[in-house]
Amino acid sequence: MKPVILSVGVSGSITTREQNPNLPVTPAEIADSALRAWEAGASIAHIHVREDDGTPTARAEVYATVIERIRAGSDMLISGTTGSGSGLFSEDERLNVLSARPEIASFDAGSVNMGRRVFNNNPDFLDRLAAAIIQAGALPEIECFEIGFVANTVRRAKDWQFPGDGRTWWFQFVLGVSGASPGTANTLLAMRNELPPRAEWSVLGVGAAQLRMAHVALVEGGHVRVGLEDNVWYRRGELAQSNAQLVERIVRMAAELDRPVATPQDTRELLGLDQDPDTSAG
Repeated sequence: MKPVILSVGVSGSITTREQNPNLPVTPAEIADSALRAWEAGASIAHIHVREDDGTPTARAEVYATVIERIRAGSDMLISGTTGSGSGLFSEDERLNVLSARPEIASFDAGSVNMGRRVFNNNPDFLDRLAAAIIQAGALPEIECFEIGFVANTVRRAKDWQFPGDGRTWWFQFVLGVSGASPGTANTLLAMRNELPPRAEWSVLGVGAAQLRMAHVALVEGGHVRVGLEDNVWYRRGELAQSNAQLVERIVRMAAELDRPVATPQDTRELLGLDQDPDTSAG
């Protein structure tokens, strides 16, 4: 069967140490946690960054520090977030990660309720973000909280020049967010069925949805993201010890289902990315 790409959402910008004291928060901790997840089998690190006190930040210097440390210790791919930091970051700040030359950059293809707030990705900003990602040479990771996000992306693909020359569509379904689509097999498969040709898809489940969404993806030929950004628990009543622990569980599940785990080299081949990318800042 096709190798399964394992991504790790290392820290995010919402999860706190009050929720799980094992959460990496400083730049060094975030980078080192990504490296331990790579050793466990993850080939993509989805990166948010924070200041040393754990405050979410979008400073380009902090992105560069974290990403350089990961690249110095591994060959894993970097997926840089262009998220809003729970509404803390301006539209300009959301583009800062691109200066660190991630191979992949998140593209949240619409607006959505998240608990009591709105994650705002208005059409004008999406046009600007798409152009910036393509100009930076990154592959858009199209994050879809709702099935309409898939349709919106396919509808605008020509204008946005997605997914890029010779590259494969890369969709990340985000399920189980309060206020958005539930983490169920029916939802996941409905979204998968709306994908364009030549698409690879992955899923992350928030909280208790993480493990069951991973099960469905492994069986249905998709890919999986886990990590403390999305889920602080290992099982009911037991906090996860690390991102690596969450990755290791998916590696074992994949082996039981005869899904080999993709190496970073495999991942680049599946996504149509260069094996020796130009990741110099500029």
